Amino acid sequence: MPAPIRRRRGTAAAIALTAGVTGAALLLSGCGPDDPTADGTTPPATTGAPTAPVKPVTSSSALNGTAHGGLTISDGTRYVVMNGTRVDFGTLVRDLSWSPDGTKAAFVDGDGDLVVSDPDGSGRVVVAKNPGGQTWSHPTWQTRKADPANGLTALDNLMFAAQSGGTTKLESVPATGGAPQPIGLNELPSDHPDPLPATGNIWPNAGSNGAAAYANPGTGKVYIRDDNIRQQGSAVTTGSEPAMSADAMEDIVFVRSVDGHDHLFLDRGTNNGPTFKDLTPGATTDYTEPAFSPAGDVVAARTPAGIVEVRLDGTGSPVKVSDYKGLPAFRTS
Repeated sequence: MPAPIRRRRGTAAAIALTAGVTGAALLLSGCGPDDPTADGTTPPATTGAPTAPVKPVTSSSALNGTAHGGLTISDGTRYVVMNGTRVDFGTLVRDLSWSPDGTKAAFVDGDGDLVVSDPDGSGRVVVAKNPGGQTWSHPTWQTRKADPANGLTALDNLMFAAQSGGTTKLESVPATGGAPQPIGLNELPSDHPDPLPATGNIWPNAGSNGAAAYANPGTGKVYIRDDNIRQQGSAVTTGSEPAMSADAMEDIVFVRSVDGHDHLFLDRGTNNGPTFKDLTPGATTDYTEPAFSPAGDVVAARTPAGIVEVRLDGTGSPVKVSDYKGLPAFRTS
């Protein structure tokens, strides 16, 4: 059987970071329609079929920097920023994420259902119908190639957080549709003695090797889950809003509060265990909701002024790529 996803991370022993826990992460992303359209108008909140796949843009400043690199931005309206323009998905789009090959989008629509569509919003399919009384958030594609030699089947699931009656749990459903099922969480053995919380888990972010990261505001920690092993996971570090690199092997970027601002930290696995690096030292604004580029060398993040990109090698300062405010995601083209 393949080695566990954290095979090079060692134990979760003391981490030499003297920083406070970030504020409790919200179940829903902070992607309200505070900048709903580039021309300042508010799109109608309808769930009908798209009337036009692309809406003309009258202000390029809100879209600068999105024409290359696969960056997309959703903000809870029906319009998604991508390729230097705004695409009308024909329904409200919340917490948009992309399949590993970039051919499908997953999001929560205006009815609170889990939807998969083509990249322009057409071909929408409700893969899971919200039963009512629940709030779903942050769908993420969990995939894995079949490995018959090690008894591993292929995975093509959508993980998401489901809140009901004040309790939040992680759930999973086949990306082709089905009934969502709660995700069981088992802890790694003796070197990770703290039991994993069964509820309060939010913000799942998965990769293409059967692994995922998630956060729990109650404990203030980021966790790893590895579906390649029987004892699936453990706490990673103190923080929130994790993003996992596309290959789901070594890198996790997360948010942690330092001196009154939300910083981005990189957790990188090495032969001697994990290393941690502040990617935004001396920050004078908040960096939240990180997303990995397909190449894994850049992370996009939300700030109060718009979307920025930060290099993982620490060279250069954060670069603003869009004035548009919303949840960043990357689509492989």
